[in-house]
Amino acid sequence: MKTLLQLNTIFLSMIMEAIPFVLIGVLLSGLIQIYLKERWIVRIMPRSRIVSSMLGCALGILFPACECGIVPITRRLLGKGVPLHAGIAFMLTAPIINPIVLFSTYIAFGSSWTMVFARAGLALAVALAVSVTVGYLFPALPLRSPTAEPQIAASSEQIAGPASSPPLSSQIIGVCEHAIEEFFSVGKYLILGAFIAACIQTYVPTSSLLSLGSSPVTASLLMMGLGFVMSLCSEADAFIASSFRSTFSIGSLSSFLVFGAMIDIKNTLMLLAVFRGKFVLVLIALVAAFTLLGSLLIGRLLH
Repeated sequence: MKTLLQLNTIFLSMIMEAIPFVLIGVLLSGLIQIYLKERWIVRIMPRSRIVSSMLGCALGILFPACECGIVPITRRLLGKGVPLHAGIAFMLTAPIINPIVLFSTYIAFGSSWTMVFARAGLALAVALAVSVTVGYLFPALPLRSPTAEPQIAASSEQIAGPASSPPLSSQIIGVCEHAIEEFFSVGKYLILGAFIAACIQTYVPTSSLLSLGSSPVTASLLMMGLGFVMSLCSEADAFIASSFRSTFSIGSLSSFLVFGAMIDIKNTLMLLAVFRGKFVLVLIALVAAFTLLGSLLIGRLLH
């Protein structure tokens, strides 16, 4: 009975923590669908894969989105014609380098900038490396839904200016309709992911896992695994990470803060709902490999 109550508490806390950010994400997705024109993206997006990936990383600063709500925004951007590598760069960085998350990291680690710079620097490096690699490996969009493919070659009537725009009331209704559709599309995967994560947290003791982190490599791998399993919102994960300061190094803690915010159980299921399985597996493997390498480097530099 006690474990069931604990499971219920963890599950509900995850859902309550994630829902506001999912709502923000689907509303932004609806706004993008209605107001963002394909021709604008064509004009501002650099041709260079590296430069456009850097632009995608930079856009993450402007979107205070949790990893729970970033998937629908990314899908809508890709459907509007944003290149895959730029969209993935945005998706990986937005939950980490936005001001809210960085400020919470600063507070959680005793008003210290060290972990803030370590987390932001590692997140940007991992996102850039992963996005550029993904751009080469997947020249075509690996989306599950064919209707989400970008329509850059739309007719002039479809991309007409403000003169042909529908009334404001119709635009607001369109935003709400897209947001509701997106919410029910990703919401079921959020609930399933939160339930799985709550089960693992309830029935797999953290103490037994902590005993495995005896070397820098295993410590980073362990913290990445905890980040994936615990599925914390990026606005709150720094306070959990700070509780491990006496046990783990800055390098392994940064792996927890970066990998868990980019990939966890909840958003893995949401990614599988949007992208093809092979792409999701490759994406997770790349994020894990680059996060591990980066955390080991940070551990050497900031030991």
